[in-house]
Amino acid sequence: MASQVSDVLARIEGVVRADTVAGPYDVVVLTEAATAERLRASVASRVRRVEGIVRMLTCSILHL
Repeated sequence: MASQVSDVLARIEGVVRADTVAGPYDVVVLTEAATAERLRASVASRVRRVEGIVRMLTCSILHL
C-alpha cells in the first residue's frame, strides 16, 4: 500500500519526491511551493485527499 501511495503522491504538482520509508511513517514527501500559503492551500490539501493517507506531519525546511 505504501508504494502505491508514494506513486500517487509523486504525480501531484509541487511534490518533488515521495519515498517509501521504514519507521513511524510509511511515506516521506518532499514538496516545494513559492509561499507557505500556496503549500498549505494547494499541495498539502491534495496530499491529504490521497487514499491511504491517514495522518500527516509537516516539517518546513528553513534557509536562514
